[in-house]
Amino acid sequence: MSDPLDDMYREIILDHYKAPRGKRPLDDKDIESDGHNPSCGDELTMQLKVDKDNIVQDVHVDCKGCAISVASGSMLAEYIKGKPLNDVKRISEAIKKMLKGEETDIPEDLGDIDSLKGVRNFPVRIKCALLAWMTLIEGVKNFETGTKPGSFTVSTEDDKKEH
Repeated sequence: MSDPLDDMYREIILDHYKAPRGKRPLDDKDIESDGHNPSCGDELTMQLKVDKDNIVQDVHVDCKGCAISVASGSMLAEYIKGKPLNDVKRISEAIKKMLKGEETDIPEDLGDIDSLKGVRNFPVRIKCALLAWMTLIEGVKNFETGTKPGSFTVSTEDDKKEH
């Protein structure tokens, strides 16, 4: 028998999968990053428009993949809009730890993102949920260091990336 909370989380994930947020490509972007999850073939392109104060003004996430991957990207797009890049980096790292089952202190209300906690019960799906957040982390890091954007392979075993 299914737990009502599990059912609610499933519904949130399905809602984001069926109607992903952030689908509109950006004409004017400051950050662009691509990610690929080789374990199940998910591919994701992310674009961000950032203002002069490093506040995320707009987000585009295009994910082709499983429901978890698409939903996680949609939740990311909805959550980070309007936030400073420093907060975006901090919360992305915290969500990464949360998904891996590591100790983390997330003081904010995560909204729909909280539903991704259940993914930890399905280890093979963790990489799917991580794809958007790892792609975001990489894109912001490239933006801050002036490194040209590129594709990378998400790995939950270590933080190395392959170009």
